[in-house]
Amino acid sequence: MKIAMPVNDKKMEDGICPSFGRTPYFLIYDTESKEEKYLDNSAASSQGGAGIKAAQTLVDNKVDALLTPRCGENAAEVINAADIKIYKTTNDSIMDNIDSLNAGKLSLLDNIHAGLHNHGGK
Repeated sequence: MKIAMPVNDKKMEDGICPSFGRTPYFLIYDTESKEEKYLDNSAASSQGGAGIKAAQTLVDNKVDALLTPRCGENAAEVINAADIKIYKTTNDSIMDNIDSLNAGKLSLLDNIHAGLHNHGGK
């Protein structure tokens, strides 16, 4: 399974970023091959629509699941339309959350917020 997580830095020892749309990077992790890849989140500096742009990045990278602390409704619509499952992280440890997902212990994120509109604006 190919999973994505918003992360603060390009290393597994660092933590999960609390912001989905404005995360600095996405970790794309293959649970079978254990291969990790980091993507710069070009949406982070967007004036608006960062969540939608970030979500499209995950769709374009053909991930199967997103592990995140929270997600806005516009981004969730893009992700759900691509049949990507959204799981709620349990803490900020990347490996803890991967292990929890593999063990079937992460729940689907059901508390989708309205979004942080104009977060990067004036």
